[in-house]
Amino acid sequence: MAGKIFYRQRSKMVDGAKQPRYILVAVSGLDLKVYGQHLRMCELKQIAEAVGAELIGLNRGPKHAGDEDED
Repeated sequence: MAGKIFYRQRSKMVDGAKQPRYILVAVSGLDLKVYGQHLRMCELKQIAEAVGAELIGLNRGPKHAGDEDED
């Protein structure tokens, strides 16, 4: 793969909200400009496929290991 796109789930996400669920964190090894900050997974997958990049989801740190996600 040519590059990597790093993303994570938004922290202030409410179930049932009609808002994009993911936030773009970083892009490595690509000549890519992204103008939107909050994206849907289908949008992330389309971008990654178009530029030949790998999607990498970032996990929460050990401080939040006991917390349940608001999924």
